Amino acid sequence: MNRRANPIRRDLAASTGDGTAFSLMVGLGETYVPAFALALGLGGVETGLLASVPLIVGALLQVVAPRAIALVGSARRWVIGCATLQALSFVPLVWGALAGRLPAAGLFAIVAFYWAAGLASGPAWNVWMETLVPRRLRPRFFAVRSRFAHAAVLTGFLVGGVLLAATAHAGRPLVGFAALFAAAALARAVSAAFLARHREPVVPEVRIVPPRELVARVRATRSGTLLGYMILLQVTVYLAAPYFTPYMLGPLGLSYGEYAVLTGAAFAARVAVFPLLGRVAERFGARTLLFWGGFSVAPVAALWTLSDAFAYLFVLQVLSGIAWGAFELSTLLLFFETIPRAERVSILTAFNVANAGALVTGALLGGALLAGLQETPGAYATVFVVSSALRLLAALLLFRLPAVHVTVRRVVTRTVAVRPYVGAIERPILAAVPRRPPAPDGGGTTP
Repeated sequence: MNRRANPIRRDLAASTGDGTAFSLMVGLGETYVPAFALALGLGGVETGLLASVPLIVGALLQVVAPRAIALVGSARRWVIGCATLQALSFVPLVWGALAGRLPAAGLFAIVAFYWAAGLASGPAWNVWMETLVPRRLRPRFFAVRSRFAHAAVLTGFLVGGVLLAATAHAGRPLVGFAALFAAAALARAVSAAFLARHREPVVPEVRIVPPRELVARVRATRSGTLLGYMILLQVTVYLAAPYFTPYMLGPLGLSYGEYAVLTGAAFAARVAVFPLLGRVAERFGARTLLFWGGFSVAPVAALWTLSDAFAYLFVLQVLSGIAWGAFELSTLLLFFETIPRAERVSILTAFNVANAGALVTGALLGGALLAGLQETPGAYATVFVVSSALRLLAALLLFRLPAVHVTVRRVVTRTVAVRPYVGAIERPILAAVPRRPPAPDGGGTTP
């Protein structure tokens, strides 16, 4: 082996360690914050907003990421700093769990700080990885790394459910939350240590795309209909989505163990079916897959109101995970694959901000409806049915998408949160997205 291969191998090993430790933090930590809020006595509306509203803070901070890289002169330093701050965000959660109290405003501030540190590092990490991992190794490396990461998320989440079930049985559930958050902090600290072992061969190139140019490009590539559908769907989904955890642990009366199994089922199904969905998209087209996914996710919320039998809910979660996997893969293929390399951070950041704005809008509307109906079991059912009906109306926009051809390639994502209603919140690993020049007419393959 030549000498130049050794640093590359060390970088790849460190990246796998970082991804595994980060994913373990996701499974153990923030994923259980809504359940922690309920254990502290917060209501269903407050808990739902806690799982959604702080995301906008992190999304807005992503806007400064390209400039931050230029300011500090290193994506590596920016990412390590953000990872360290994210690890520290769990410290007040541990204190609150041990003390048995934490004001709602303080909890919102902590979660906002967590998302700010986590999402602000995403764009810089993406461009850093593009300079670090040789192009010829990226598809296989990130696919293998993703398997380790997904296994760590699922392991962390299920271990957390078992621990909470045990401590709840002993009458001390908050001790279980303290242990989970301490373990999550340690996992993210390990992740930061692995990040510090990475080299930074060059300061990555990042082009900031002005807002006016973004709008013009959307119009030129005819992607406005797809983007509009994606944003509108987020509003309709998050009308109900943040309130599944309060419903599951409240009116539905699930134990922590049952909650973990149902949430893990959606996540595992989503991950397991991704390769098969890629073959479906290759044979029938990404647009067909998007139709199937978009119309399949529409009724899921309403179907929760039909039965509270655990076996029924388990099957529903598996089907939900598959449907969300189809939606996610098709939108990634249709929307992100043709973004020029130097502009991917800027464009994806703008999309994430718009997406987060839609998410918060939906959560606020759903919270207002749930609060107006007094948070009764019937109120939850109403919110779920309304969400499904509006998702179906949003899906009608899919008929306006033109027929397009997209070359199906391997798409790799990383999990930033586990949620019972969609299985997970995923973000694409841009370094794993193939570089392809746009079509001569500027339209690329994006509809």
